[in-house]
Amino acid sequence: MIIKKIKELTKEEEEKIINRNKANFEEILPTVMEILKDVKEKGDEALKYYTKKFDGVEIEDFKVTDEEIEEAYNSVDYKVVEAIERAKENIYFFHKKQMEQIKDLNVENNGIILGQVVRAIEKVGCYVPGGRAFYPSTVLMTTIPAKVAGCEEIYITSPPTKDGKGNPATLIAGDIVGVSAIYKVGGVQAIGALAYGTETIPKVDIIVGPGNIYVTTAKKMVYGEVAIDFLAGPSEVLIIADETANAEFVALDFIAQAEHDPNASCVITTTSEKKAEEIKNKIFEEIEKAERKEIILKALENSAILIGDLEECIEFSNKYAPEHLEILTKNPEEVLNKIKHAGSVFLGEYSPVPVGDYASGTNHVLPTSQFARMSSGLNVETFLKKITYQKLDKESLKNIADIVITLAEAEGLFGHAEAVRRRLK
Repeated sequence: MIIKKIKELTKEEEEKIINRNKANFEEILPTVMEILKDVKEKGDEALKYYTKKFDGVEIEDFKVTDEEIEEAYNSVDYKVVEAIERAKENIYFFHKKQMEQIKDLNVENNGIILGQVVRAIEKVGCYVPGGRAFYPSTVLMTTIPAKVAGCEEIYITSPPTKDGKGNPATLIAGDIVGVSAIYKVGGVQAIGALAYGTETIPKVDIIVGPGNIYVTTAKKMVYGEVAIDFLAGPSEVLIIADETANAEFVALDFIAQAEHDPNASCVITTTSEKKAEEIKNKIFEEIEKAERKEIILKALENSAILIGDLEECIEFSNKYAPEHLEILTKNPEEVLNKIKHAGSVFLGEYSPVPVGDYASGTNHVLPTSQFARMSSGLNVETFLKKITYQKLDKESLKNIADIVITLAEAEGLFGHAEAVRRRLK
């Protein structure tokens, strides 16, 4: 972990922090491409092979049955089911408010009727991670905005458990939302199945959801065959902390992201050298007590504590473009006004990233690896298309005919020009 003043960072150190995980994409690309090729050519046969190879289980039928879902309800504490229901309500509330802002359009300009109609993408594939941990919360985050948008078919893929079943909480979350089907398959092979279709898993129009670096690379490779949301994973947080920040809270929030994945990236920027030392000590204190200590220690290699004045911290955050941004300062809203790039922002010491991960209502599927510079987090618009239209009568066509004919002929597209000219004879 780098601990240094921002203005004293070497170019190489700054690039290592900002360009987190980018080199890793190139290293694993051949493996990802081989798996995708196999899935495209061999379908379910390839899924069975890679599920046995990577998950250690043999599965004949990847589709989750009603009996398996019923079994899941019987095996999970009712408090978990209740928490899923309550989180669902908050997530629905926020995404329905988003939907209210998206409307059809019909306007008139010089006699020309111009408009747009909003339509949902038809078939959605939601990738829900597994392996090191299972994420029923990601079921809610990926499927609810698709439901609100009006998507007709919503499918979930998620890695099987060691006994070849679906994770019970994941199955329950999918059932509560009401998805079309759930499939017990994960990794690159799941992305390939959704992108190309197999004997049992349908080809979709868009794949959404976070994943490890293999899943993220696979999404990148199938873009064009299908749409994707953005590159989401491994997890990241940047924390801006001034001298008023609670060092224990900062350390806990650092640990909360680092425990996701060995490739997770965690950066703290602080205005105080004393606070930096205090935070560092708290982090190592918490690591000793952490359940996922080995993963966190590995993630330290991608992490840093940087010291600078508040403007330097803000400037560095905007360069970094974090997935999650926590602002633990005296006036967090003032800092937010200067933030240009972030997936989701958490203001003040009582707004840790986990509230957004589970229950506040905003979405936790967010762009990583600097893609927050040009991408929004998952939202209802991810699942919508805007189809434009126009309607002209002879008079309104006459009003713009000279523009169309002049530009068409300037481009050498004389058929375009004649299609307008003939209508006016």
